[in-house]
Amino acid sequence: MQKTFSAQDIQNFEQRYHATFINSLTGFKSVALIGTANEEGHTNLAIFNSIFHLGANPPMFGFVVRPHSVERHTLDNILRTGSFTVNHVQEPFYQQAHQTSARYPAHQSEFDATGLTPLYREGCAAPFVQESNIQIAAEYVRKIDVEENGTLIIIARIAAVYLPEDCIANDGYIDVEQAGSITCVGLDSYHRTTRIGRLPYAKP
Repeated sequence: MQKTFSAQDIQNFEQRYHATFINSLTGFKSVALIGTANEEGHTNLAIFNSIFHLGANPPMFGFVVRPHSVERHTLDNILRTGSFTVNHVQEPFYQQAHQTSARYPAHQSEFDATGLTPLYREGCAAPFVQESNIQIAAEYVRKIDVEENGTLIIIARIAAVYLPEDCIANDGYIDVEQAGSITCVGLDSYHRTTRIGRLPYAKP
């Protein structure tokens, strides 16, 4: 039996229930760890489920940052250095990835707190996650302030990609399922994926 919720019904939800309801409403989302470092090289790692494709030429993507009501170490590092990494999450370390959402103080690295391994590559000042099978080096382009709710949208350019060769099809398709990437719903529910099928380019 289907249930209907009006905008007023949703607004009247208890605060935590309201946040969980809305966060899970849009369904499955990508989930990745964003790695950064400040000017002194102190590392930070945080899980994000708001990363979205922006365009292929030039290759760009964006992600959403919550209102700056508390310290946002990832955002601060990106704005100061212009460099960060995006690392797909796989099942063997999803619990460690989730733990990065805890509010650690700025001086404590989430790499150290969770046991994940920082990996540095030439040309990128920010750390990758060694355990991740798909890694992206990114360069900050600009931010967009969303006046309606105080969030920020970060626009970034892809500088380099690292992934297993056997996960790339002849047509350039990246098989994220083959790579072991998982997905999420809301802020705390993690899922494996099963492809139903790939379809040809749709024409009238």
